Amino acid sequence: MQYGPDPNAIHPNENIKSLCYIKNVITRPTIIVGEYTYYDDPNGAERFEEHVTHHYEFNGDRLIIGKFCAIAAGIEFIMNGANHRMNSVTTYPFNIMGHGWECSTPALSDLPLKGDTVVGNDVWIGQNVTVLPGVHIGDGTIIGANSVVAKDIPAYHIAAGNPCKIIRKRFDDELIDYLLELKWWDWDAEKIFRNLEALCSGDMSKIKNIK
Repeated sequence: MQYGPDPNAIHPNENIKSLCYIKNVITRPTIIVGEYTYYDDPNGAERFEEHVTHHYEFNGDRLIIGKFCAIAAGIEFIMNGANHRMNSVTTYPFNIMGHGWECSTPALSDLPLKGDTVVGNDVWIGQNVTVLPGVHIGDGTIIGANSVVAKDIPAYHIAAGNPCKIIRKRFDDELIDYLLELKWWDWDAEKIFRNLEALCSGDMSKIKNIK
C-alpha cells in the first residue's frame, strides 16, 4: 500500500502542475530542501531557484528549508550576495563593473554577511513574501502574504507585515514545546497516514493521542 504521494515526484498531484516538490527540481548544492516541501506557482513552480537571488558560491551561504513546507507564488529569498560594503565612504560596487575597477574588490570580511537562511519544518509562507539574508524561521510558523522578513521568527508563531512582525503564537507554550519534541515531520509515511486525523484536526487534544 502506498501511504501518500511519492516524495521523489516533481508533481505530487499530476492534475496540479502549478505545484512541485522543490527538492526534486533544485540543482544548486547550496540549496537544501526536505521532502514534501512544495512551491506553488502557475508561472512555473519548477523554476524555484530563480526566486533565490544573489546566491553566489564564494559567499558560502546556504538556503536550508525543512520538510512539509508550503511556499506560495512570488517568494524571494535574497541571499548574502545582495549585501554591499558598508564600512567605506561609498556602498557602490565598483568592482563588478570591470574596466579596471576590479581593484576595489572588497574582502569577504568587509561585507555584512549574515550566514545561512533557514526555514524550519511545516512552515507556511504566503504569496509575494521576501526573506532577507540570514533569517531563521522556526518550525510550524505562518508568514502572511506580502511580508518582508528581516528578523528571525520563532517556532509556531504567526507573523506578517513590512517589516514582518509577530502577530501571535499559534498555540500555548506547553503545546508548542510538545510539538517541537514530537517532530511529526520526521515520522515515516505510514505513521503520518495513520495519524492524519490528529494532524489535521482543530481539536488539539487529538495530537496527544497518536498511535
